[in-house]
Amino acid sequence: MSDRISALLAGSRDTVPMLVGAAPFGVIFGTLAIASGIPVWATLALSALVFAGSSQFVAVGLIGGGVALPVLWLTTFVVNLRHALYSATLLPHARHLSARWRWPLAFWLTDETFAVVEHRLREHGDNMAGAWYWLGSSLAMYLNWQLWTIAGVLLGKSVPGLAELGLDFAMVATFAAIVAPQLRQRPVLLAAVLAGSVALLARHLPYKLGLMLAALAGVVGGVVAEQLQGGKAEELQA
Repeated sequence: MSDRISALLAGSRDTVPMLVGAAPFGVIFGTLAIASGIPVWATLALSALVFAGSSQFVAVGLIGGGVALPVLWLTTFVVNLRHALYSATLLPHARHLSARWRWPLAFWLTDETFAVVEHRLREHGDNMAGAWYWLGSSLAMYLNWQLWTIAGVLLGKSVPGLAELGLDFAMVATFAAIVAPQLRQRPVLLAAVLAGSVALLARHLPYKLGLMLAALAGVVGGVVAEQLQGGKAEELQA
């Protein structure tokens, strides 16, 4: 077996725990979307073309509430701003990749894939085996999300009340497992504290604006802390 295939399979294998955690999340998304009156084709298109679970859930809630499109676009944009931190972290490992690698890997980047890939690249470097590992993790998450979205759509049409079973708790646990190891880094800890505090204080705002403000506060706080930490490191080296 070639090194590329081995790295691809390793990326998929190491992502399996994340696949299990994302499965109920995909099912719940499919059922909620159908219950909100979103057509089947649009539900499947959201998962295939957006591929951002948190933003998709927010979008379903806002669409169900009948909000204006500018509010929908702005809210989902801000929710996904955390990917700016992910991209900044992975950029040193992706500089050597061509555009045909970077564009699809950027589209497929999720919280789960970031957690798996960042650990691997930090431990083993950013050679081409690392790129194939990244691709394996990305494809596993993408195909898994499509599969469970379809399952959610089918179940939502045949099993009333499935969205009320609390299956989404599995994704909460998955996110906690992703975030906890990262909290040892001060920028991540500051981002988590800021986002959590703002989300709690602004939880009563309409149209999920509290979530939007929390995401924005976390991203800004994390970026500023990262820059300050980098500046101090350069001063010490000088």
